[in-house]
Amino acid sequence: MCCSRPVVSVPRYARSSLCSPSRCFSTSPSVQSLRPSIAPKPSIDIKHIRQNPELYSQNCLDRNYKSQAEHPLKIVKLFNEWRTLQQEGRSLREKNNSLRTTLSHSKTFSGRENTDQSIPEDKESVLEEARGLKQQIGQIEAQEDAINAEIEDLALELPNLTSAETPIGNSPKILGYINNHPDPPSTASDRLWRNHVHIANELDLIDFSAAGVTSGWGWYYLKNEAALLEQALVQYALQTATQNGFTVVSPPSIVYSHISSACGFRPRDQGGEQQVYTIQQSPGDHAKGKPELSLAGTAEIPFAGMNANTDLDASALPHPIVGPSRCYRAEAGGRGVETKGLYRVHEFTKVEMFAWTQPGAATPLFERMLAIQTHILRSLGLHCRILEQPTADLGASAVRKQDIETFFPSRRDRDGGWGEVTSASICTDYQTRRLATRVRAGDGRMGFPHTVNGTAVAVPRVLAALLENGWDERTRAVRVPEVLWPWMHGVREIERKRRG
Repeated sequence: MCCSRPVVSVPRYARSSLCSPSRCFSTSPSVQSLRPSIAPKPSIDIKHIRQNPELYSQNCLDRNYKSQAEHPLKIVKLFNEWRTLQQEGRSLREKNNSLRTTLSHSKTFSGRENTDQSIPEDKESVLEEARGLKQQIGQIEAQEDAINAEIEDLALELPNLTSAETPIGNSPKILGYINNHPDPPSTASDRLWRNHVHIANELDLIDFSAAGVTSGWGWYYLKNEAALLEQALVQYALQTATQNGFTVVSPPSIVYSHISSACGFRPRDQGGEQQVYTIQQSPGDHAKGKPELSLAGTAEIPFAGMNANTDLDASALPHPIVGPSRCYRAEAGGRGVETKGLYRVHEFTKVEMFAWTQPGAATPLFERMLAIQTHILRSLGLHCRILEQPTADLGASAVRKQDIETFFPSRRDRDGGWGEVTSASICTDYQTRRLATRVRAGDGRMGFPHTVNGTAVAVPRVLAALLENGWDERTRAVRVPEVLWPWMHGVREIERKRRG
């Protein structure tokens, strides 16, 4: 779940950088050559990278972007080469201007005495020299353009800088807990009877087999009360967010791939695993240069794209929005045994929160999103823990991220039963710089707003947690949290269906 000056003044959070495409410039086509003409033009703070190469290199190492760690020093080297070319070009232009001045004085070649010994008598030789200078200047300008393009591509591959609150390394910091731990005695039957897959089969709630026939592994049908629970969770999350000042927006699920990339979502992750579903183009569309389309992995992407190529007024910020969408993740089947059931799937319903804020003013919205997440999970009766995520777990765009994990009885032997159900991130100006979203300050100067995003509810995992934690082994039924009753058509408890 997903860029400029920090709220706090610390070295690791001094400024944002821009994003990272999935390719390394030295071995792949230029990002600029692959970006369609309609794509927003990124505005990268190259100067800050040049002035702080060690900061950016160490940040790459801290965030496990090892292949990008040399990029800042390459940018410094390339800039020095560019500056040398600039000096050479300036000298050639001065000489070329002098020749043009000479050619403009026709009397020099009129047959009169030439008192300036530096001016050749032969006009053709002057023209030939001018043509040669023009060619040299053109070559230098082409080299300058190529260097600028490479610098931008290298900068685009860098992840955002990191907040001082973020632990360095792989281990998160536990910030607190929500609700008391139910901690029922662990029994040998937990993985069976407290597993949401088994519970759903007993109560006729989910059909994985039929989905395997129609769509493949990693998809599912929600049936009966499970389908009602999905809608109830969506409506409850929307109600909670709108009561806290968010405006409802229903976004598209298909986006241009360059919009997805601008938000920090790569076709493949650092390990080379496929993450994004792209829509295959017809040969005709490809030949016409039509932009590639992708299925959005989260509503954060179309939400951020709403204001691409847009200048916002400072008085309109902050602007928090919330909306439900279908989300598509290609990597769901690549993580082994934990992918069984609803925990990691290819397609799911999620309610996402998103906001644009003034530069440096993202923290209050971040905290509001965390409060909404906490309220929803507490009212659902789920036992959770709140984590400040470490550098190794941050996506490309985030400077800071907090996750909330809930307890799954069936996962006791894996991560102590904990599994992520929500996430919230501050992205500073990482996304707005790449999407050309600007804000006009009161003094008329233009800057880049900051973005914040957070999950209100991701249906499959919360549904799985409700089944496992609400399961009564004695009655073979699942209790429905009271806050969801208004949307459950009178269902208070999910029981086994009578077979006719």
